[in-house]
Amino acid sequence: MKVAVLGTGAAGLALAVMLARDGHEPVLWSPSGKGIGPLQSAPLRAIGILDEEHAVAVAGDIADAVANVDTVILALPAMGHRAVMDALAPHLRTGQTIIISSQASLGALYLQRLLAARRIHLPIVGWSTTLLRARKTANAEVRIATIRKKVDLAVLPVDLADAGLATCRALFGDRFNTRSDLLAVSLSNINPQSHMALALLNFTRMELAEKWNQSDCSTEAVQRLNDALDAERMQIAAAFGLKVRSLQEHSEQTHGAAKPQVVTYGPATTETRYTLEDVPFGLVPILAIARIAGVAVPFHDAGLRMFSALYGRDFATENDLLPDLELEELAAADFLKICREGFAAT
Repeated sequence: MKVAVLGTGAAGLALAVMLARDGHEPVLWSPSGKGIGPLQSAPLRAIGILDEEHAVAVAGDIADAVANVDTVILALPAMGHRAVMDALAPHLRTGQTIIISSQASLGALYLQRLLAARRIHLPIVGWSTTLLRARKTANAEVRIATIRKKVDLAVLPVDLADAGLATCRALFGDRFNTRSDLLAVSLSNINPQSHMALALLNFTRMELAEKWNQSDCSTEAVQRLNDALDAERMQIAAAFGLKVRSLQEHSEQTHGAAKPQVVTYGPATTETRYTLEDVPFGLVPILAIARIAGVAVPFHDAGLRMFSALYGRDFATENDLLPDLELEELAAADFLKICREGFAAT
């Protein structure tokens, strides 16, 4: 299958490796253009749990990247989703499948609204998290630490769920659990809460550029905060009548029964996605959804306020996806309907 992978960070490169090793034809595109240069003269190399290299195609223009592909995967940080979706939408056509790795801040709704204006009807698949845990180690090299055993997904609109799931399985195998709708998969993403607990309680380690083992520093106190955040997330889901997996279930479906053997070091800087991405595009949408549900989430709210104070910036204003969705006045039932059916064609 021909697949455009939009993004040349760790997530994009790791997915391209997986696709190429299974006989698919990935083409990589970089929003800045910088990420594809090294791949024009060198193969893409994977190290870690995989040790292999592949020659992969690259595209300098987003229109060229998606022109002749069956599937498009967005594999970039959430703060880049809107700009790429705005650039991507005019070039998509009915018959293609879009995968967002991973779904953040109801971004699938933002893209679907753009496509509805063009009367384009296609499956937009939102993953609850990335399929692989990876870090970019060089311009054309990625270290893959984990291939997750199971990832939750949802398809917008739900009438195309079977088609979206079939595409994911054709590309990556039987690694997916289908959730009922976009809201369920959004509430299945545990990264914002787990990164909040870990980063908040190890903030000075990041600020002082210490080398710290995430597992060792996920102490009992960190876990208690994680559990409190998890309880709030589960309460939001219950208010909408949704079933989502717990933090413990997420860990088991990522690693299986055994604990991970690979040592993962925490960020040695405060310029990290754990906060700069997961606060505005993780905690902020959780708070917006909680308001619609009428559920109090004091720990999530405190996290947003504390990180804003620590950084001296208002993270609540940095989300560029939510404002255009105009969710503030929606009743819970209307919001849930949009998360299942999308916006009507205009």
